Amino acid sequence: MNSDIDIIKGRLTRLFKRRPKTRYWLMLTNDTYDQTYNLFFNSQRANERLQSVPLHKLVHYDLADLEKLLKVLRQDIKLTIEFVGFTGERWPASQKLIQRKRVPLE
Repeated sequence: MNSDIDIIKGRLTRLFKRRPKTRYWLMLTNDTYDQTYNLFFNSQRANERLQSVPLHKLVHYDLADLEKLLKVLRQDIKLTIEFVGFTGERWPASQKLIQRKRVPLE
């Protein structure tokens, strides 16, 4: 898990440019077919197209471990995280709903 966090943080520091009028966020997708979680770095400048860069693929397909990884990641990274493919699922520790309704990408 620590190596995943180090890889994600390293790639984020290279991609995060802090440009004015630019929105940055992470997108975490649940790939049920390959049983992996995929993390993308999204950025969009005003009046421009969305750019989505694959950050990391988490091959350990365990929701409890993903919850721990995100808890550690959120301590350092203050970006919004958008969840795709988690409709109706709950976090194991807190029992909070991960994603309420489907997004158009699903």
